[in-house]
Parts: sequence; structure tokens; C-alpha cells
Amino acid sequence: MHNNIHAFHIPVMGTGHSVDSPIRVAHYGINSVISIVDDLLLEKIRKYYCNQYDIPYKNIPRSAEDGRAKRIEAYLELVQEIVSIKFDELRTLSIFDHSEKRRYFELLPDSSVLKETYDKLMNMNPGHERKQKEQELTQAMKPGSIDINIMAKVDSLNYDKNDKPLSKEYSDASAALRGYANTSLSSALVLSAGFNPRLYSYLSDFKDFYRDKTGEIKKKIVLKVSDFRSALIQGKFLAKKGLEISEFRIESGLNCGGHAFASDGHLLPVLLQEFKERKEKLSDTFRPLVNKFYDKMGWEYPESALDDAPSITVQGGIGTHGELRRLLEDFEMDGTGWGSPFLLVPEATNVDGPTRELLENAGENELYLSNVSPLGVPFNNVRQSGSEIWTKNQAEKGKPGSGCPKGYLVSNTEFTEKPICTASSEYQLLKIDQIEHSDKNAEEKEKEKNRVMEKSCLCGHLGNGAMINLGILKSTYGKQAICPGPNVAWFDRQYSLDEMVDHIYGRRESLVPEERPHMFAKELVMYVDYIEEMLDQIDPESDGQFKKLKKMRKNLDKGMDVCLSIADSNPYPGENLQSIKTTVDKQRQRLSRLFEQPKVEKVMA
Repeated sequence: MHNNIHAFHIPVMGTGHSVDSPIRVAHYGINSVISIVDDLLLEKIRKYYCNQYDIPYKNIPRSAEDGRAKRIEAYLELVQEIVSIKFDELRTLSIFDHSEKRRYFELLPDSSVLKETYDKLMNMNPGHERKQKEQELTQAMKPGSIDINIMAKVDSLNYDKNDKPLSKEYSDASAALRGYANTSLSSALVLSAGFNPRLYSYLSDFKDFYRDKTGEIKKKIVLKVSDFRSALIQGKFLAKKGLEISEFRIESGLNCGGHAFASDGHLLPVLLQEFKERKEKLSDTFRPLVNKFYDKMGWEYPESALDDAPSITVQGGIGTHGELRRLLEDFEMDGTGWGSPFLLVPEATNVDGPTRELLENAGENELYLSNVSPLGVPFNNVRQSGSEIWTKNQAEKGKPGSGCPKGYLVSNTEFTEKPICTASSEYQLLKIDQIEHSDKNAEEKEKEKNRVMEKSCLCGHLGNGAMINLGILKSTYGKQAICPGPNVAWFDRQYSLDEMVDHIYGRRESLVPEERPHMFAKELVMYVDYIEEMLDQIDPESDGQFKKLKKMRKNLDKGMDVCLSIADSNPYPGENLQSIKTTVDKQRQRLSRLFEQPKVEKVMA
């Protein structure tokens, strides 16, 4: 149901790196996703673009009533206004000149009906018929969608000026949802990072998430999911409220950018196969619940929508045209998400020069799953970022942590009644003092303190690079964080939008070397790395933790068998299937060694 004229979209990347991607690429028909976690960042970017386009700007201060929702609404309306300006200008151009309009069609996949019509038009002789066909083709053009992302579990309750809790409608996620829902945008809301019943229930307050008389849904719902069971549970919850999922967006548990939510060892090929085989169950389960809700409300469900089914897309580590074809053709996915490679495309994303250069030169050893997130979830990172350097320097000065200027990730109540952030100076000083006064030995204390001081102020740092790139902050400000997936290790320079899109569609020599491991091989290695890390940190007395890791191993064994069957199939052009075979061999041996350790064998016995 979530239409896209391309076979890919650009997913959300941090708070700042895709914050203006629609302004950059939507007029070419490319869908992209904006994070609306940081409304204060959006306000600064709004001021910048108002100045760029000579649009009147009026500040919405932090003290404004319902200011978070209003800032988000104002920014998204501005983005839509600018996209409309750029798209309308593009449509007035001639296809027969080397114009941006011609570029719009050249970027389309060769399988696109629009592209086929364009190719025919380019071979027609000048005259009335050609002019009429050009007008028809122009009418068929549409801009990319301005989609937005809310991390459902990042939902702190807020307080008034007297430090009294505000009602649930003013929580971070609810206010962000209200800001989007109040806009005139017709696009999609991408919900990620867990199931939040309070937020999901709040969706039903806004009519734009329901079908109109023509059968259209103005604001579609996209769920980012880790497995089929999660899709079914969340989809049923929403369907009982008459809310339909237009797209399930499957993401690799670890081989992705940003926060990495490890599954119980379910590798991507296993998940994709289940969605392929059982996708009809989604519609069969949700449709009666949606119809029942419409009947209860006295609404007529449009007949034109009765056969609509949710799209299934996938993202996380895709790096070659061969892998794209495997996902679309063998697993019957409706689309794909390409994130990290676009961090090296200045036309598409908002990354400052030093950080982009860092990514150009980063190899696999520089890209890693870090402990920096205050959420306590593994976070894909690159070594020697501005954020990492600043955070280490603060610790070395004896001033660990940050001042917590925004407070989006406050969740810890270990030392305080009111939640605070584990990246804040307040928390880190209290925690370090607790560790110092514990009865642990000096080595254990040092290890624990270092893990505490690794936490970074992602609320602020993830937006700094965007502001530096736009000139809102000076380049010397530093403190830039970025969250690339490991896939970016194989892309080693800046690319034009045309180069990257042609790479995705297999229309040019591959941008990555032949030896790049297959995305399925890389994901397997990351899961075994994850198990090794967990075994290193695990409490020997925790039988439950060991059981979980044992379950992960069992699921990985099943996934490796599936991977081997893929490796024995015919490769698509540019698909490194041999790397799957060698990786499965190596990782099976490695898993055996890990689970044969004395401390593991003792508990597993």
C-alpha cells in the first residue's frame, strides 16, 4: 500500500543525517525518512531553510505551550513547501534538454512503467504527438514521500514549569505524533524501536490515519519489525482500532545503522522466508478486525480498498545490485532500504566534511557495535568520531558525561526519583562513586567505570554534524556522532546521487569490490560477535542468560542451514555467494569454541 516509484527508500539516519533528505531528493521521486525525536534541532534547521528560501520565520521557543508538537509541525510543513517548490519547478522543464526533469526519469529503475514511457518518448520524432506524450508523462510524475520516524519507546513524560508531571498526551512520543498528525502532509509514519501501547492507541485520535471515502489513507503507518510474530501482534493491536499497516519494514537485527536490536539469533533469510510464506495471514488476520471497527463506528469501508495488502520491505546491510535482486525476486520483497551508503552521497544526506571523510576511510575494524547509547542498546558506531573524542577527553579531565541539555533519553532512576540520562554528568559521577565504594577488585572497578563513561550525549551529538554542515555551528564545535552500519566500510569515497542509484540498479560497474562479503554472511559474523561479547559479560550465576544464548545458538544453526542453501543457488550478478559458505564454516567452528569454554560448559551441563 505504501507506494514508491523506486525499488529503494532512504531510511532514517540519526536525528540529523536525514533531517533534510526530502528537500534534497524528494523532487526526484525518492522516498526518505526524517527523525522527529529532536524538535529543537528541527527548529534550528527550519530557521536555516526559511532564510535559504526567503520564507518568513517566527521562532517557537522552548517555553511555548505544546511547543514540541508545534515545532515539529512547523518544520514538516516547511519541508513540504520546499519540496513542492522544487518539484513544481522541475516539472516545468523540458525533458529534451539535459535538465533536472530528465534526470528524474534517468534515475528511475529500468523496470518502471514511467521509465519505459520516457524511453519511448525520447525515441519519438518532434511534433504534436510527442508534445502530448510529454505532457501526459509530466502529469504522471510524483515527488518522493516525506516520511517521518518515531522511536516508540523513546517516550519520556514531561514536566511543567512547576516541575509537575504533564498528562500523557505531552509525553515525547505523543507530542511528536501530534506534531506530524496536525500537518497537511500525505506520507507515512514509521514506528520503530518497540511496541508502545499508549502511543499506538493515541493514533486513533487522528482521522488522517483512517481511510477516506475514496479508500485513500492520508497518513500511512509503517511498522519496523524484527520478526513475523512481532508484526502479527502489533498489527492486530492496531487493527482492533481500525488502523491499517501499509508496510512492514523488516530490519536486520544487527547489520544496520543506528541502534541494533539483536533478535534471538533469527538471521534475515529465515525471517524473510517466513514473511514470504505467511504474508497472506497478515491480511487475513487484520481485515476482519478493521471491518468490525468501521462497522462499530458507523463508517463505510471503501470497496476499492478490500484487496489492499501491506507491503513487505527489508533493510540492513544491502550493498550490491545482486543482493537487491535476491531480496526482490527470491524473497518477493516489495522494496528495500539503503541507508549507510547514502551517508557518502552529499546530495542526499546531511553530514559534515570531517565525519564524511572519516567514513570514506573507515574499514571494518573502525566500524563497530558500541556501548555509547544511553538506552543500553548496542549502537553502530565509527571510531574517532568527534563525539567519541570529546567524551573521552571529558573523562580524562575528571569531568565525565554531559550536561544533558535536551533530555530525550532520560530513563534511569537508580539514584534519583526523577529519571536522568546515563550519559549525563549527574548520573556518571554518582555511578562512579558507587563503583569506587564497592568491594570489587581494582581491575573490575576500572572496567565498570570505563563502561559508564563510554555513554555519549546522542541527543545533542547526532544533530551536530548536520548543523556544522549547514554552517549553523562552526566546524570547530566538534562533538559529532554518526551511526553508520558496517556496510559503509566497502564504500570508500563520496558519490553523486546518479552513481549510487545506478549502483543500486546495476547500471554501472559496482562501487564495491568483488570480495565484499554477502550481507547474509556479514550478519552472521555480527551475531557470533554479539554472543562472544555477551558470554564475556555474563553473570556465571545467571542460568536465564545462558539459556537465552543457547537459544540464540540454536536459531543461528537453523539460519546457517538456510544460508548454505542460498549459497548453493545461482548467484545474481555481483552477488558474493562464496563468502556465505566460508563464513558459515568459520562461524560454526567459532561458536563451538565459545560454548566449549569451561565456565559455559559448567552452566550448560
